[in-house]
Amino acid sequence: MAYSKADGYRRLLMNFQDQEIKIRRAQFLRGPNVWTYRSVMEVWLDLGALEDYPSNQIPGLIPRLREWLPALEEHHCGVGERGGFLQRLEEGTWAGHVLEHVVIELLNLAGMPTGFGQTRSTSQRGVYRMVFRARDEKIGRVALAQGHALLTAAIQGRSFDVAEAVRVLRDAIDDCYLGPSTASIVSAATDRGIPHIRLNDGNLVQLGYGARQRRIWTAETEKTSAIGEGIAGDKDLTKTLLRACGVPVPQGQVVASADEAWEVAQDLGLPVAVKPGDGNHGRGVTLDLNREEDVRAAFELARKHGREVLVERCISGDEHRLLVVGGRLVAAARGESAWIVGDGVHTVRELIDLQINSDPRRGTTEAHPLNRLDLSEDDVIRLDLQRQGLQPDSVVEAGRRVLVQRNGNVAIDCTDEVHPEVAFQAGLAARAVGLDIAGVDLVCEDVGRPLEAQGGAIVEVNAGPGLLMHLKPAIGKPRPVGQAIVEHLFSDAEGSHPGRIPIVGFSGTRHGDLAARLAGWLFQLAGHRVASATPKGRYIAGRPVGLVARDDWEAAQRLLMSRDTDLAVFSSSPELILDHGLPYDRCDVGVVTDMDGWAALAHHDIHAPEQMVRVLRTQMDVVMRDGFGVLNADDERVVGLGEFCDGAVILYGTQTAAGRPPALEQHVREGGRAAVLHEGVVRWIDGASEEPGPNLAAWLAQNDPVAEEGSIQGLLAGVTAAWAAGIPTELIRAGVATFTY
Repeated sequence: MAYSKADGYRRLLMNFQDQEIKIRRAQFLRGPNVWTYRSVMEVWLDLGALEDYPSNQIPGLIPRLREWLPALEEHHCGVGERGGFLQRLEEGTWAGHVLEHVVIELLNLAGMPTGFGQTRSTSQRGVYRMVFRARDEKIGRVALAQGHALLTAAIQGRSFDVAEAVRVLRDAIDDCYLGPSTASIVSAATDRGIPHIRLNDGNLVQLGYGARQRRIWTAETEKTSAIGEGIAGDKDLTKTLLRACGVPVPQGQVVASADEAWEVAQDLGLPVAVKPGDGNHGRGVTLDLNREEDVRAAFELARKHGREVLVERCISGDEHRLLVVGGRLVAAARGESAWIVGDGVHTVRELIDLQINSDPRRGTTEAHPLNRLDLSEDDVIRLDLQRQGLQPDSVVEAGRRVLVQRNGNVAIDCTDEVHPEVAFQAGLAARAVGLDIAGVDLVCEDVGRPLEAQGGAIVEVNAGPGLLMHLKPAIGKPRPVGQAIVEHLFSDAEGSHPGRIPIVGFSGTRHGDLAARLAGWLFQLAGHRVASATPKGRYIAGRPVGLVARDDWEAAQRLLMSRDTDLAVFSSSPELILDHGLPYDRCDVGVVTDMDGWAALAHHDIHAPEQMVRVLRTQMDVVMRDGFGVLNADDERVVGLGEFCDGAVILYGTQTAAGRPPALEQHVREGGRAAVLHEGVVRWIDGASEEPGPNLAAWLAQNDPVAEEGSIQGLLAGVTAAWAAGIPTELIRAGVATFTY
């Protein structure tokens, strides 16, 4: 029986209808790891029968991927140029690599740009390790699930809803990720090399480590005064203080009834504004009131949004928001009124959707600089419509302009237009209230002129102001407000690394607890408030502490949250690095003691000692440029890790009857620093100078019950780390003599 070419294609296609990649396990590596400095999702994949079919042999795969994810054209891949990944698809690449790029592209489409990913084969046929950049574990798992479903559909020749997958992923990002205001501050801190730790599921974030940390909660900081927040929440009290400082504010007073509101309005002179005395975000604020019935209606509306109601003389002009950080103006935005024009056919509600809400800059998420207008929720808009004789379902005659919203559209950057006197008064207002970060609202015709000259005034001072209008204005250029806040927080930072405390990290399997405990003791004698994490426990000032945590990694990192800690010592096993990454991002001193332990890591596809280089180089990768990598010269493989260290390398080793280790000898000849153990006594070598160090053999003799075979190597690593960190040699000698373990 003869078969056509089409029949053959269909039979080939049927071979893939049940094929899919199996996900063996996925783990979130939160700290620096064997792949990168940043957090990633590591996924173990089993291709099964797909191992025999590269991408160019799977019917229809490439056209479907091109159709569903056209931006794959932008992926450079290993080729290094635009279109590189598509070139690899056409040449034939394996499904694990394809999944990597599919996941990355879904993250890009969902608004979390991601460029890092790698896929590597393992010792098992058809099994691969695939990683991609993931800022949050939940987001990483959702991206993996959606990418896996998309690729499976593409392989099996089924349809797939890409838009729905992106929506699911975007919802996960909205649920998990920092808001734009907080994210801008964290990003600015990262640019300055300041680490961060997220302290809850919301926007409470620690910038920096230990005693040098600062905390933010959106645009509030630990420097934000609670008293200042309380004053800002009382508009009448705020006006009183501003007026006392000479800041122009509108006349007005608190009223208790609609009758009193109308009386005060007449005394002040029309038009007036009616607002809640303790409201925010413009809720319940009605402007430009000239009629008694409007004032009374505005009073009832304001009373729903606050404990008291304020009637003020209405200031003519546009609303402006000036952001003040540390008493200095850093950004300004102007608002504009929202209008519709009737066509004799559509209702007010329909015209708002057609002419206002259709603007792509409007939406309901924090990513939109302008809010979507919703008549069912905004009673101020409904009241303004009533004042114009209209209801939401009224048909507006052709050509009639209708004012929909007087304020609330502050998203036009005008920072460069602000008059110096206006900037000074905004800073003065923030200081008068007592806020380090404030959103100062003012109304004037022209922000480029002094307020008094045009009858303008400051109407509110707000704590915890939103930053989105300055980060993503509807018109104008974005302003680096996150950077300004970070500079304010760390203006008095000590040392060359703002927000950082010294960190000493040990990696290896030999006597890590002993080395770290000894180093911690020496740092404590030098006057530091030390926290340490070792395989045997967590310690603060030498005392064991219990930390409620999911795992060792989390318990170790929590030490960096302690404000009492001004130096931290960590001992991280190879397994911790492989399972979670290091619990800190960078260190001043990184120590590698050995490359043992590989026999226990078969589940990580490690089957030979030379594979430990990739694991333990992580400790050297995180040493800062002005830091030190401390390496055991008795093991040539460990010495080789020096090439991965950005800082200076210090070697330690044992001098025997045959002499010093060759690598250490050469290091010393080249002027390098070294610690040499000879007949139980350490000698410090620094260039041409040499001096005696502590007698480690004597300590071991006195502590024989706790000593283990090879303990002297742990002691040597501990004292060398302390020496590298700048502890005086005489203090190290005294410290070893008094150390208890």
